[in-house]
Amino acid sequence: MDHLLEIAINAAIAAGNEIMRHYDKPFEVDYKSDSSPLTIADRSAHAVIAEALKVTGIPLLSEEGKHHPFEERKHWKRLWIVDPLDGTKEFIKHNGEFTVNIALVEGNQPVLGVVYCPPLKTLYFGSNHVKKAFKLILNENSNDLEKMFDQAVTLPILQKKESLTVVASKSHLNQETSDYIDQLKAQHGNINLVSKGSSLKFCLVAEGAADIYPRFAPTYEWDTAAAQAVVEMAGGEVLNAETFFPLSYNKVNLLNPGFIAQRKYTR
Repeated sequence: MDHLLEIAINAAIAAGNEIMRHYDKPFEVDYKSDSSPLTIADRSAHAVIAEALKVTGIPLLSEEGKHHPFEERKHWKRLWIVDPLDGTKEFIKHNGEFTVNIALVEGNQPVLGVVYCPPLKTLYFGSNHVKKAFKLILNENSNDLEKMFDQAVTLPILQKKESLTVVASKSHLNQETSDYIDQLKAQHGNINLVSKGSSLKFCLVAEGAADIYPRFAPTYEWDTAAAQAVVEMAGGEVLNAETFFPLSYNKVNLLNPGFIAQRKYTR
């Protein structure tokens, strides 16, 4: 297994364990300047990941860490892009649809991604090193990565569907995204619409359980980088909705444009 992938997987699992430590306990909810929620689980997961990735010597861009200015970041040939707790609203609602996202970016593109859903003990991962993506349900062998890797299922897990399956945000479905979904209905007839929280929407596309995930509400680079790597290694694509080029990273502005994640055969 790729050494950096191994480090990222271990970091994601450790952060997930830290998040679950707070899941069923009372916690306060703070709010950032953009009105997004923040909890002790976000902060503590960030601390766990930052410590775990420090050994690589690769700089870190985390939602909950220091956001270095572009004048500094533009010289980084590689960087980790991390969302320690993606789907904080889902965490607060206790619906189990939140994830830990860790990506390695080289040349403005994600080349390694780990997405971990702690309540489901479900791990998605992929990298350019293996040129594949995998899904794994953790079990008693979760401390032995080699055994884990042997038990992982290669993505996509193709499922034959009679209608187009579209996955949309559970907490951030705006009018522009709704209009796009209406266009898909007009093109394809009846569609199967699924709502899901956090980066699990990407994971449904990577699995083949969903065909397309359109998103025109605001997201940041840490919301998408890890899951984009998983989707791409599973044979899908995550495209800028205007240029139809893959989303790029370590930009001047860390805000993403609208995008479409999809199985390539849906175009």
